[in-house]
Amino acid sequence: MSDFSNIEIQDLDEQQALSELKRLAEEIARHDKLYFQKDDPEISDSDYDALRQRNLAIEGKFPDLVLDASPSKRVGAAPVDGFEKAAHAVPMLSLGNAFSREDVEDFSSRVRRFLSLDDDAPLPIVAEPKIDGLSISLTYSNGEFVRAATRGDGRVGEDVTHNIMTIAEIPKQIAGNVPELFDIRGEVYMGHDDFVALNEQNEKTGQKTFANPRNAAAGSLRQLDPSITAKRPLKFFAYSLGDAQVLGVKHHSDVLAQFDAWGFPVNPLTKVCRSVDELMEHYEHIALNRSDLGYDIDGVVYKVDDLALQERLGFVSRAPRWAVAHKFEAEKAVTQLEAIEIQVGRTGALTPVAKLTPVTVGGVVVSNASLHNEDEIARKDVRVGDYVVVQRAGDVIPQIVEVLLDKRAEKSEPFILPDVCPACGSPAERAVDPDTNRQDVVRRCTGGFICPAQAVERLKHFVSRNAFDIEGMGEKQIELFYGLEWVKTPVDIFSLEARDGDRLTSLKNMDGWGEKSVSKLWDAINERRTIGLDRFIYALGIRHVGATTASDLARFYGEAERWLQAMVDAGDEENSAFDDLKNIDGIGGVVARSLTHYFNEKRNLEQVQALFEVVTVEPVEFEEVASSVSNQTVVFTGKLELMSRAEAKAQAERLGAKVAGSVSAKTNIVVAGPGAGSKLKKAEELGVKVLTEQEWLDLID
Repeated sequence: MSDFSNIEIQDLDEQQALSELKRLAEEIARHDKLYFQKDDPEISDSDYDALRQRNLAIEGKFPDLVLDASPSKRVGAAPVDGFEKAAHAVPMLSLGNAFSREDVEDFSSRVRRFLSLDDDAPLPIVAEPKIDGLSISLTYSNGEFVRAATRGDGRVGEDVTHNIMTIAEIPKQIAGNVPELFDIRGEVYMGHDDFVALNEQNEKTGQKTFANPRNAAAGSLRQLDPSITAKRPLKFFAYSLGDAQVLGVKHHSDVLAQFDAWGFPVNPLTKVCRSVDELMEHYEHIALNRSDLGYDIDGVVYKVDDLALQERLGFVSRAPRWAVAHKFEAEKAVTQLEAIEIQVGRTGALTPVAKLTPVTVGGVVVSNASLHNEDEIARKDVRVGDYVVVQRAGDVIPQIVEVLLDKRAEKSEPFILPDVCPACGSPAERAVDPDTNRQDVVRRCTGGFICPAQAVERLKHFVSRNAFDIEGMGEKQIELFYGLEWVKTPVDIFSLEARDGDRLTSLKNMDGWGEKSVSKLWDAINERRTIGLDRFIYALGIRHVGATTASDLARFYGEAERWLQAMVDAGDEENSAFDDLKNIDGIGGVVARSLTHYFNEKRNLEQVQALFEVVTVEPVEFEEVASSVSNQTVVFTGKLELMSRAEAKAQAERLGAKVAGSVSAKTNIVVAGPGAGSKLKKAEELGVKVLTEQEWLDLID
């Protein structure tokens, strides 16, 4: 997969942004599973946060490219086996991140713009320490504690009620006038002293020791035997209500005050601030005293205090617009670059990776760093033998921030990326976009099907979480089956079971396998013989077609056969099918040509047709929304005076409308404010219904 992670976001073009968003989505999903399901992260929080920060920043610049599988649209990872699943009445969403004063100012400005608030209008914001623990939702019925669930994927978590019952700080009964049914959200954590004592005890008895207090808290809470959890010194801070409206109060600070009155621990460093200066002052105060708190925090959370404004601001996918987490700065270290290796990705991209003398950065040993592409290597003049500054905050594979030129050897030579693929020997070229005449920043192998590196990566993508999501068929299994020549194409996956008895060695007799594990794999494959059209399209791994684009295509064409025929017809750019494809909101010429190029290759078309024979691709089901504008395509143009453009778009989408960026014959409504120009003119020419902003508000009221 292409790696553009060292290119400044403002320098990314649309193709690079798409590729980068896909790469980020896959990497973040993998680390979510390690963190949320296995309590065994392999990267630091700062590393992880930097991934999400870059993803959000790219989505901010390229809003039409947001993937359906974007990390900004999901939280955590699916529940693990061993606990009952527990659905959240109100999703447990995560937070966007800030890393500097400028980011905090941007957060404040975004909120004000969305709400159309003047710079001097009051906007109280609550600042509270971000506890590094395990998020929990506690459900109370008529004041009695009845259930506890982990965050899970944000919508469904693990039922850990019996284990939560062992935590003394959590009230099991709330007296007085309480709502009939409500959820309290908070963080389960372990203090430093308790963590050290637990590890010392475990070491003495030969049991597992934990890497940090967060892992200790998560591991303790996920014990299948509650008696083990009861022996662990877990603590709790409450920080929000699932639905704050049930209390009938007006401010988040009022909610916290009610928690305190009910007997829930509320962090004493929580403070209502009335300016960015106050927020930064409190942030610095908390950071200064961080080491003396007795528990881990990894930043400060800012939340708009007014609950009515929170309601108006709403959410962007996985995160609220009214809150942000201001994280602490990542660490850096100096080490030597020993070699540069070339990796070949799914789309043939040649990615250089620095092999480093191992160095500890933020408590984790680093031995690799991304060099991204040949232009970045040339720009930074990175050479083998250089001493470099490494920062674990820009990628899963850490970034090289700068080269220490004063330590460079006299005979060092610039690194030249090979012009042949190291995996198959085919020419590696930098393509030129015919529309812009710009050269692609990435050099790609032209071997296609004959390149083993591309084939394996394509298969890994096909079975990945946001594609066919076949449990038990991960990277290692794909590499094994490909190496044995059992799986060369996606279709081969669905005949594995039928062909197993024909081989000299059955899978169950191979090292690491047995009857039970093989049976589970066959079941997992068979469970995925029915799939939605959007996931099917995404699974094909077509360049520039991420989950969002796949969803857009699925919604536009509705059925698999109709979509496939349209892709074939669009191969002729003179055919109206190409215009239909190119004009889909969020598609455009680059993506359209990528799709037609894929299906102009006969083997790709045959592969998709063969997949249709072994899987059932379900048509898109459109959710019925009780609204006068549901399923209508709306375009906003000109200056909106009664609400911001962002709020208008969010409101329309909540009502089931589709907001487009351009006017076409398929547009149903154009909302035109003062200064409307070419879009209004085109709407009038096409006879599209045109409304003023007030008429629009009257329509949706």
